[in-house]
Amino acid sequence: MWTTAETATTPLPRDRVWEAVRDLHTGALTYSGADGFELHGPFAVGTELTVTPEGQESIRSTIAVLEPGRTYADVTEFGDVRLTFRYDLEDGPGDDTAGEPAGTVVRYSLTIDGPGADAVGPELGPQISADFPESLAALLAESERRAGRSRLDA
Repeated sequence: MWTTAETATTPLPRDRVWEAVRDLHTGALTYSGADGFELHGPFAVGTELTVTPEGQESIRSTIAVLEPGRTYADVTEFGDVRLTFRYDLEDGPGDDTAGEPAGTVVRYSLTIDGPGADAVGPELGPQISADFPESLAALLAESERRAGRSRLDA
């Protein structure tokens, strides 16, 4: 197995970040550098989707985990390896005693498993996840834009 993750924090509450994660994966949200998503059914576990990374050919994935407001994961099968892309949202460490939201910690991860993972993961994983820092930053910036605030306001 091979895994990597990028973590970032935003002052927004989880529900606002979740809206952007959901909308990105349903195809309702797009922005420069984002993968394109097309659902082939409801936004639910087991639904297939077509993912088109910018400048690349489309691939088919399946929604594997869906806990609204908390977790989204989809799985892509490639021969004897499985790629799991996952977002986990947790309440942030901020102080909400003054009526301000505590914010949200977002973890965006890739896990490569299956019989060929040990051979393929160390080479393929870094290629796929190289843009995770920029991708997560862009998603959070879009979340904040939609919420009417910028990272400079925080």
